[in-house]
Amino acid sequence: MTTFVLVHGAWHGPSAWDRVVPALTAAGVRTLTPDLRGDHGLHDHAEMVAAAIDTVRDSCILVGHSYAGLVVREAADARPDAVDHIVMVDGWAGPDGASLFGLAPDYFVEAMRKSAEANGDGRFIPALPPAMFGVTDEAEWLAPRLVPQPLRTFTETTRLSGAVDRIPGTAVHCEPGTFPFKEFGASLGYRTLPIDGPHDVMVTDPEAIARVLLEAPSLV
Repeated sequence: MTTFVLVHGAWHGPSAWDRVVPALTAAGVRTLTPDLRGDHGLHDHAEMVAAAIDTVRDSCILVGHSYAGLVVREAADARPDAVDHIVMVDGWAGPDGASLFGLAPDYFVEAMRKSAEANGDGRFIPALPPAMFGVTDEAEWLAPRLVPQPLRTFTETTRLSGAVDRIPGTAVHCEPGTFPFKEFGASLGYRTLPIDGPHDVMVTDPEAIARVLLEAPSLV
């Protein structure tokens, strides 16, 4: 049985995938949704995902949304023989030494730093409004599930040996686009695959993203 390890992005928790899991389960696959919430950094998150991979005894497909694109690539680099395919959904990603702030435009970096500075000791970035993720009708459901994000998750740089580059990947990018997620994937040699919907498409159109996730590995 194939196992999808679904890794949530910044400010989210495992519940980001709650609407997708039933569709994947109905298709006959197993799902794991690691919880990255708390005072952790990017490398801690990669270790948590690697620990989840270690529990999989069959085919493993690693899925990372947004910030988690960086996380899943570092985790896969640590477990290259256990991961059959990587899928990034509007994922931030780059080579060894990449960070989200290193990939993001200056205005985004400045805004996030200022937001953290205005929030007590500056270690956490307060959760953004659901509308910033393109979520409107479902905002009431999503808002209470969002949590502050540790600033260091955006500043820490990935540690990659190059093993991850031997794993095939797909970069799913939401249209209309916001940041250059398509280009991030293409630069890594991943197949790029568009999907209509906002950045949090797994909340707004779970059936559509489930279909894409199930099809992505067979398209490469």
